Amino acid sequence: MLYRENGQFKTNYKADQQIFPILQDRWVILALILFAFIGVPLLASEYLMRAILIPVLILSLAAIGLNLLVGYCGQISLGSAAFMAVGAYASYNFVLRIPGINLLLAFVLGGLCAMVMGVIFGIPSLRIRGLYLAVATLAAQFFSDWIFSRVPWLTNYASSGSVQVPALKVFGLPILSPNEKYLFCLAIVTVCALGAKNLTRGHLGRSWMAMRDMDVAAEVIGIRPMHAKLTAFAVSSFFIGIAGAMWGFVHLGSWEPAAFDVNRSLNLLFMIIIGGLGSIMGSFFGALFIVALPILLNQVPAMLGVPIAVDTAAHLEYMIFGALIIFFLIAEPHGLARLWSIGKEKLRLWPFPH
Repeated sequence: MLYRENGQFKTNYKADQQIFPILQDRWVILALILFAFIGVPLLASEYLMRAILIPVLILSLAAIGLNLLVGYCGQISLGSAAFMAVGAYASYNFVLRIPGINLLLAFVLGGLCAMVMGVIFGIPSLRIRGLYLAVATLAAQFFSDWIFSRVPWLTNYASSGSVQVPALKVFGLPILSPNEKYLFCLAIVTVCALGAKNLTRGHLGRSWMAMRDMDVAAEVIGIRPMHAKLTAFAVSSFFIGIAGAMWGFVHLGSWEPAAFDVNRSLNLLFMIIIGGLGSIMGSFFGALFIVALPILLNQVPAMLGVPIAVDTAAHLEYMIFGALIIFFLIAEPHGLARLWSIGKEKLRLWPFPH
């Protein structure tokens, strides 16, 4: 009875086009955001911040970027980690070679560099699709691994190929503790998620979805395939590049090219499949699931008195991921986000039969 929109009338187009048209949704989302900014830093432990919350936020942003490309535009990509690497290394070089540059500006510039690379490797999408496009985007992954391992200037001539970032500061304020890092990531992810949601609701997002559903029909009604596909690659790579910069600077602190290998690309793809293709909320669900599952596999059996070896837990992780991907592709292609929507629909009709 509490989740009903009875009496909530829309009297203008602005009200009808709200991101959350139901009043209860707006209050719940506002409460969740306030709790994330105020309650979580007060209640969460340092381990929870470092091991789960910060990685989930950063990978959620990367999953949002990939979801814009795969879920909304229908262009498959297996090179997401390459764009994360470009964002991380580009931001590192901007910070290193431009003294006093603001960290947020370095992240944006790193995202723009990833955007350029995304457009370059998105050009084949104008001619090929499906599995062939996946192979073409996979080339970006191998190119990234090669260039960051073979061009010493990009790593400031480090003999091992690894880089280490300086102490984090934003507008002169240091970001040292896990709480500060969490709030910094949360602010960026919140802004980017709202921006991505608005993009998908506008003209650009509708052109992406038209290309995804039927590209020939979309072209007939006046949507330019080149513009739609390349903008999807550009915006997607921009978000992923910012996520890569945050992953390197905030979560890792120091990294080498292997930190952005093909396994990272596959994990991002798993996130949007399990969380829900074509859903911003699903990107958060998928990131939380992917990050929390390995920790649960290590912690829960030990708490129950049944310790599992590390290699066994790793094999179980791959088996569970594979089984869940098969399950969601067959039973619920729209992932956890769809299950969330079904639950909301049932709540709207409760206690009446449906």
